[in-house]
Amino acid sequence: MSDGVSPFDVAVTGVGLVTPAGIGVPASWERILLGAPAATYDPELAGMPVDFSARVPGFDADKLLDRRVTWRTDRYTHLALVAAREAIADAGLDPATWNGARVGVVVGSALGGTATYEQQHDVLREDGVDGVSPMAIPMMAVSMVAGYLAVDTGARGPNLVTAAACASGTTAIGTARELLRSGRCDVALAGGTEAGLTPLVISAFTRMGTLSRRVDDPAGASRPFDALRDGFVAAEGAGFLVLERPEHAQARRARVRARIIGYGASADAHHATAPDPSGAGVERAIRMALTDARLRPERIDHVNAHGTSTRLNDVIEADVLRRIFGERPAVTSVKGVTGHSLGAAGAIEAACTVLTVQYGVVPPTANLDSQDPGIDVDVVAKEPRTMPIQAAISNSCGFGGQNAVLVVGAA
Repeated sequence: MSDGVSPFDVAVTGVGLVTPAGIGVPASWERILLGAPAATYDPELAGMPVDFSARVPGFDADKLLDRRVTWRTDRYTHLALVAAREAIADAGLDPATWNGARVGVVVGSALGGTATYEQQHDVLREDGVDGVSPMAIPMMAVSMVAGYLAVDTGARGPNLVTAAACASGTTAIGTARELLRSGRCDVALAGGTEAGLTPLVISAFTRMGTLSRRVDDPAGASRPFDALRDGFVAAEGAGFLVLERPEHAQARRARVRARIIGYGASADAHHATAPDPSGAGVERAIRMALTDARLRPERIDHVNAHGTSTRLNDVIEADVLRRIFGERPAVTSVKGVTGHSLGAAGAIEAACTVLTVQYGVVPPTANLDSQDPGIDVDVVAKEPRTMPIQAAISNSCGFGGQNAVLVVGAA
């Protein structure tokens, strides 16, 4: 593999975040850099074995969005609309004046409108068919968030949702890059959204044994790469990037935060929920992304890891990183702060990787008090690390063995 300019990159001109760390990029990024965990007791999960989560604080959809929009859409769409609007404004674009036919929308989500599904199922059981909302399907269908974003922004180009479990958001950004590469779009709004903190979803994860049981210490529950980790903290959120063909961004003299210069994806083909213990699938996706970016492994300065805080994932991912990169890259997982927002996680972490590359600062991995001795990589902990970063990768893995990796380069 040779170094050099990627045969195709895209400009990241806008970033939007709605996360448990805060609403908007400034609030989210500040807390992520502080390494201040967002998990806390969740009244909506009261009485359950796991009664804590990482919700977006102070999110009032009626104030942030038009009431006529919020009443007919699910929370996963609310989060997406707020984050996407921020990304568009950050890019200096105006949907009222852009050529909507050349703007695509690609959104990742694993679950869709679960809150609506559960609520409407209760209505059906209690009130019968006549009580069910005629808006139930548009509210809960996983595909609908992309359509609502198109309605909101006038984006009339390709419009789709990628559902690849916890790799959904990363897959959406990689897919959007391919749309730009193909020439079908000049601009793509790409990201992920999830609002699955419902009793049914949390019960299912509890039964699977994947959640942390630190009910007496929610803030200390998500601890990627730590020797005492015992599972992930379920979260919600949304993250979006505005991606542009380089010549389009240049023509309008847009500020470029960073570039997406590589993408790789693979399947473990191993198990429905457990990762392949060899890490072969993740390794294949990383190497594919590096080949796409035409970069040797030693050119990667930073890895934003999937880092879920589960016993299996963290050690397998670390083993893969050690095999490919050795000791060199500074590794972090922002899930110590944000928890695991499932289908939105990859997009939120891609946004964080863009900010890391732009500002040259790697966030710390929260709650990393004693690194697992079986994890032999350079994990950033306790405080942010300032360093020059020319290229970084962002990893995502999901149930079904779905893996997706982005390479982010400096502007």
